[in-house]
Amino acid sequence: MSSNPSEARKAPAQVGEYLTFFIAEVEYAVSLDYVREVIPYDTVTRVPAMPETVRGVTNLRGSVVPVIDLALKFKLPQIEITPRTCIVLVETPFAGNAMLLGLLTEEVGQVLAIDRNDLLTPPSFGTPVHTDYLEGMLPIGKKFALALDIARVLSQEEILSTVRPEAPDAPSASVTAAEADDEAWEAVSPDSGDSASTAQRAE
Repeated sequence: MSSNPSEARKAPAQVGEYLTFFIAEVEYAVSLDYVREVIPYDTVTRVPAMPETVRGVTNLRGSVVPVIDLALKFKLPQIEITPRTCIVLVETPFAGNAMLLGLLTEEVGQVLAIDRNDLLTPPSFGTPVHTDYLEGMLPIGKKFALALDIARVLSQEEILSTVRPEAPDAPSASVTAAEADDEAWEAVSPDSGDSASTAQRAE
């Protein structure tokens, strides 16, 4: 039985499911491999010293979950809270474990099943986010959703800054050195009670 050579060369199907949501009227998508659940927007408590992209933390059944505003991450105005605002809870790898984070979204769209081979390479210009953040362009009829690479969008460095806010400024190196010089001077000062200095005074 003959077959079409182009079909023979086609890669095996790798079906994946994606959840879409909207930010600044642009539809994005994230693999359901990372999504744990979607919850309506509820109280988000601001925490001092958190990065600008973190709107605060929310209480998820007794657990504290940081909520990240992806609009701020993408250098856009922060998301305005409306009755359609939702938080998409995603798990990302961190230090060999999975860490739960909330993504603030204007509105949740739909769940799509797609062959990952059909994801298209994003153009080098014209997208609202850096192409390094994208897994590809997900076709939805005649339009596209921007499929996010969560591991890149929420890098380990960003997670670290989220869970470990910056500490107050440490003393400068010059101050520390000056203090060390003072301690050394006191150690050899004749008035310090050093035994060698006492012997010299006795002579």
